[in-house]
Amino acid sequence: MGRIVVQTRVTNLFDEDKSIECGMFVDTGAGALILPAAWKERLGRFKRSEVVELQMANREVVRGEACWPVEVKIEGFRPVSNEVIFVDMKPEENAEYEPLLGYVILEQAQAAVDMLEHRLVPVKYIDMK
Repeated sequence: MGRIVVQTRVTNLFDEDKSIECGMFVDTGAGALILPAAWKERLGRFKRSEVVELQMANREVVRGEACWPVEVKIEGFRPVSNEVIFVDMKPEENAEYEPLLGYVILEQAQAAVDMLEHRLVPVKYIDMK
């Protein structure tokens, strides 16, 4: 399967001058929006936060910090409110981090993965089945 990277902006809803815009790797195996802990200060202070545990693909359990509320705006899709989870990450070989955009945000934004074209496509209806 090819990689899908989408331009996304994350904004702290209690300090809207604080936002991060970057390409995010679409990961339908992940549930949440995951950013590197090194970026947390760029979004300022949050109204709420708590320590959470996450299970990685290799079954390793790591700790992160869930912070909210944030607005998540995937280019070409409607903005949604949710949380962001900050996790200690190592940069990739090109010295850049790989933030993850999980399926919860995709569903909220009415975005689906087109496996043939390796892109996001709009979903007409929010699933209530």
